[in-house]
Amino acid sequence: MNHGPEDGPGPDGGPDGADELALRRMMRQAVEEIEPSDRSLEHLRKAVPARRARKRQAVVGLAAAALFIGTAVPALVHVTNSEGDSDDRTSIAGNSQDAQGGSSQGKGPDGGEKDPGKKPGSKSKDKDEKDKKGKKGDKEKGGTGGGGTGSPDPSTSEAASSPVCDAAQLGATGGAGTPETDNKVYGSFRVSNVSDSSCTIEAAGAVGTVAQGAADPAKITVVDHTAGDAATGLPDPAKEASPFVLQPGAAYEVRFVWVPSETCPTDGGEPTPNPTPSEGGSGTPEGGSPGGTEPQLGRTDGGVAEGSVVVSLTAEAGSPSAGATVPDACAGTVYRTGVLPAS
Repeated sequence: MNHGPEDGPGPDGGPDGADELALRRMMRQAVEEIEPSDRSLEHLRKAVPARRARKRQAVVGLAAAALFIGTAVPALVHVTNSEGDSDDRTSIAGNSQDAQGGSSQGKGPDGGEKDPGKKPGSKSKDKDEKDKKGKKGDKEKGGTGGGGTGSPDPSTSEAASSPVCDAAQLGATGGAGTPETDNKVYGSFRVSNVSDSSCTIEAAGAVGTVAQGAADPAKITVVDHTAGDAATGLPDPAKEASPFVLQPGAAYEVRFVWVPSETCPTDGGEPTPNPTPSEGGSGTPEGGSPGGTEPQLGRTDGGVAEGSVVVSLTAEAGSPSAGATVPDACAGTVYRTGVLPAS
């Protein structure tokens, strides 16, 4: 065994130096027979880098833990404070806008969004859209919106509050005009409210006819006026109003037209039908005049019998009736309208 300079006596050659040398010698003798194994060097080459890697991982883990703690603690405090504020607001004002899902819902105490997936005010926007649809639907039904029920039409509301007109409240007059070029005779009835209170007219009244002289009641009919019929001079049925509120002193009209279908018969004979285009068109029948209806509208020297038709209107049962006489009329149709606001 090689020994270094320390194997010699100490500088002072005293006993302390000798004891130290003796101790070293004993230690070296105790381990001099121990030799490293063949794999010791390989083990050291692997163990040293592994230990360094573990140290680095430990350092990184400590840094990550510190970062996590530094981030999580403020977030936890923030959430705790937000929940506390929300609970306080809900308990204090249970019916407030926050409790009802108003526009402020989803906001934190610092103005931030609690739920980034929803846009602020999305619920209020949906509510506005529903309100608009509701208002639109009310307008289409005749209302004015504002609550889904809408306001009733003023005329309908007034009709509902006004009682039905009775016979004592109504007075009627009527008359017929002169024949038109097509031999039709137009007339009208006017029904007035003679009382001092308003009332509701639910129907125009009953129109009837009375045949006089040579007129044949079996050949006289009364029909309602419809679009496209022979009563081309009467107002459009769409202008009729029912129910109709009749204010004191106000009136409504019922118009009619007499359309003859046959001439009045000659003395001791039968009525002569009006010629049609296939039967002679506008030709003059024997003993008559052009059109075939003028004899029933005026007596001639041909001995045509006299006849007339009285058209009457009774507005309500028990009320006075108004009549209009169509002279020299024996057979035909009366076309009548419903309630027309008087001009």
